[in-house]
Amino acid sequence: MPHVAKRLTPVLMVPEIEPCLPFWERLGWVKVADVPHGGRLGFAILVKDGLELMYQSQASVADDNPAIATAPMGGTFLFLEVDDLDAVIAATAGAPVFAERRTTFYGMHEIGVREPGGNPVIFAQPTGEAQPAG
Repeated sequence: MPHVAKRLTPVLMVPEIEPCLPFWERLGWVKVADVPHGGRLGFAILVKDGLELMYQSQASVADDNPAIATAPMGGTFLFLEVDDLDAVIAATAGAPVFAERRTTFYGMHEIGVREPGGNPVIFAQPTGEAQPAG
């Protein structure tokens, strides 16, 4: 089977990029590139530990590809496995919580918050306990 993709990078479309950056910077992500658009940021790339996350402003998307900018939101969220959920909770203090800390049936301790662009992000740390095969 041919390779369909070499890498998958989420691109979050938000009204404004600038308020979103500190959220990720507190978690150790680094902005490595940005593109201005209309006196603000139109695009930004953040990286950490070989992972990549991109943001693009709605205004920038509207100028580049209007069909995407006017499409209904698709219900996407981010799921990030982490080594230290307590450190993530401390670093994201003040972010709106949509799912309180819990332990799942599939062996994760999780919390769900919204990043400043409004996108849901679930942070999960393995419990370390074996889960029964489903």
